[in-house]
Amino acid sequence: MTPEPCRPGSARSVAEINEEIRALWSHPQVPLTDGQREEYARLCAELRAVEREDAIAV
Repeated sequence: MTPEPCRPGSARSVAEINEEIRALWSHPQVPLTDGQREEYARLCAELRAVEREDAIAV
């Protein structure tokens, strides 16, 4: 399933998204579950959208 893109104006900060990404891993050598990988993909898509918005705003 393709992650949904963020709608303009609804994005959270890069720091908030990064915090959620880091929280997915309890330990660097513990693999993610299927659900966690889906969440990671969604968060990465959201992060890219925020970064694009930031680059356009500059």
